[in-house]
Amino acid sequence: MFSTRLGLSPLLHSSKQASSALSRLAIPRTTTSTPLRLRLPSATATATPRRFCSSHSSHSEKDRKKQDITMYLQETHDKVFENNKSWATEQVAKDPDFFKKLAAGQNPEYLWIGCSDSRIPAEQITGLQPGDAFVHRNIANLVCNTDLNVMSVIEYAVKHLKVKHIVVCGHYGCGGVKAAMTPKDLGLMNPWLRNIRDVYRLHEKELDAIADEEARYERLVELNVYEQCRNVVKTAALQQSYAENGFPVIHGWVFNFRDGLLKDLNVDFETILKDIQKIYNLTA
Repeated sequence: MFSTRLGLSPLLHSSKQASSALSRLAIPRTTTSTPLRLRLPSATATATPRRFCSSHSSHSEKDRKKQDITMYLQETHDKVFENNKSWATEQVAKDPDFFKKLAAGQNPEYLWIGCSDSRIPAEQITGLQPGDAFVHRNIANLVCNTDLNVMSVIEYAVKHLKVKHIVVCGHYGCGGVKAAMTPKDLGLMNPWLRNIRDVYRLHEKELDAIADEEARYERLVELNVYEQCRNVVKTAALQQSYAENGFPVIHGWVFNFRDGLLKDLNVDFETILKDIQKIYNLTA
């Protein structure tokens, strides 16, 4: 078969004749596959390994990145449980009955309605302990009467937990408030942010009179807190509990990242209650 493909006579059966014929063709005497490889164009011969190496390298890099991400996710997950164990050990060392007291039930003094911003942990910035505050958080610390989540939280905190204080806490640098000041379609966020835009509309003259944009922004943060306090006062749970028990009272605070301090807006809760009950009286 080999001699036929090279154009040699079938009569050349002896090794001596075959050797002589191969010498005249200047083909090295190795294996039968050698001449076939030599006939391949050099470009083709080198292109295939390069494409394979590039693809292989790309897949290897993706695999390495995926492994790194998987390792990172596992490490950050495990770190939380390590911290939890350390915290639990520390609490028992301070008070052996700490978790027995927590398991017995909650009796918080405060309902905290704050922003979802990850930089404002209610207990840490106030020095409150586990069990001291019932906490609800959402974007820009809104109290919307159509939000069954926050309405349920207020109802439960006031009627069942008997909280004495309700705090609405905003913060300077709030992304939700900033977004509401931006004339842009933000998709699913539009209905939520409209509540803040409505606050701007209610206080349009005051805000437009502030020339400095940053100062106007910070003032809108404060006014938003004030209006959310008013929204809490409009609820039946708050009005009925205050009429019967004299609590809870409402506070409006703003947290400042620049110095870590809370600013009390000194919301006049009783005046707000009297003003709104002409229309929003739900004590009957």
